[in-house]
Amino acid sequence: MTCTRETSDELIRSAAVEVLRTNDLGTMTTAAPNLYPHMWSWDAAFVTIGLARVNVSRAIQELRTLLGAQWSTGMIPHIVFSEDETGYFPGPDRWGTDAVTARPAGVRTSGICQPPVHAIALRHIVDRGRENGGNDQEAAEAFLEESFDSWLAWHRWLAEARDPEGTGLIEIHHGWESGFDNSPRWDGPYGSIHPGHVEPFTRRDTLHVADAVQRPDNAEYTKYLWLVQQMDSVGYNDRLIPQVVDFRVRDVFFSAIMAASSDVLADLGEELGRHPEAAELHQMATRFRNGVAATVDPATGLARDYDVGAAEWISTQTISGFAPLVAGGDRALLEVQRKMLRGKDWMGHPGLAFALPPSTSPNSPAFKPRTYWRGPVWPFLNLLFGWASRRDGHLELYSDLREASLCQLADLQFAEYYEPFTGEPLGSLAQAWTAAAAIEWLQ
Repeated sequence: MTCTRETSDELIRSAAVEVLRTNDLGTMTTAAPNLYPHMWSWDAAFVTIGLARVNVSRAIQELRTLLGAQWSTGMIPHIVFSEDETGYFPGPDRWGTDAVTARPAGVRTSGICQPPVHAIALRHIVDRGRENGGNDQEAAEAFLEESFDSWLAWHRWLAEARDPEGTGLIEIHHGWESGFDNSPRWDGPYGSIHPGHVEPFTRRDTLHVADAVQRPDNAEYTKYLWLVQQMDSVGYNDRLIPQVVDFRVRDVFFSAIMAASSDVLADLGEELGRHPEAAELHQMATRFRNGVAATVDPATGLARDYDVGAAEWISTQTISGFAPLVAGGDRALLEVQRKMLRGKDWMGHPGLAFALPPSTSPNSPAFKPRTYWRGPVWPFLNLLFGWASRRDGHLELYSDLREASLCQLADLQFAEYYEPFTGEPLGSLAQAWTAAAAIEWLQ
């Protein structure tokens, strides 16, 4: 599918750069100006990719701020709160992390994590710095050396605390950890949760997104907060959480990102002469890549999550089923997956406004085209698939994703997500990682 767009590359880029400037608090970039006034972990990684094309020093600061919130365990929290703690719920008081000794003093955070895209962002900083030369190269290479052990600690924590049995799959304890908050992937696990007493709450997301169908409902939100209370009840202790929390799922897409990023971090370690650590990271990558491949459903060809509590596979027609494309690995498997991704259930669906994969297949009974992770198209995710395609030398898929993405983003709204059939921008507009994706696609 091709498109004709009147908006020039120059105009898209300047508008995207302006979004990053508007959302910039100096040391962190808020995810969006109203709905998300703080720093989110994997948002920050994608934002960094865009920033590195604009200002290498500012890109370094973004990741340095995120690392400033890293817990002593190695965990990088999914939210780093800005000074404006009133614009988002649940805020730091609701998370209860102030009492956690592993949290760095003076920084307020959530108590859970998100996928480890950060090494990929770090690779972009180093590459952009070397392309620019001079001060940018010096700063990028210094930051790589300065921060390598922190990223290594993050990957080690994930491998040890979230996959203690060595399955090659990362266990998550909240749908928010996946980044796919209310995806149909989690309908089964959430369906078995029966919350106890949850303190009264007032949501803020529905104040900024007028169409309530786009957001999770209050019953879902109650379960989200119940899980937070359960983890808080044991002080976010990695050893105790699995004993008390009602949500335990081995997340295949998270694990795929772990595989890809571990290889990237290993390559960076080699450049530093950290050969034992690089070998360890390559072993991690192999472990999680194999774990991802082992989940593929022979009946559908899609990768699956595993519900630990129910002891069963979770088979859904969601974009997470293409986790092997991110993890890399077996060429035959990836070729089958690429054909599926471009087929009529996904990018080749005849009703799509742009040939971009919806978060849930339009042919799935769970598909809802306007509801968060249950159908809309997410621009940052297309960039990730494009990056993986280019890494593996499949430039045709990369080019298709790039062309369609730039057509989608030519509306200059830089929305959080888009309605797949009409192309309508949904969720929060002026989303930082969407703008960053546009900047990277333009290169």
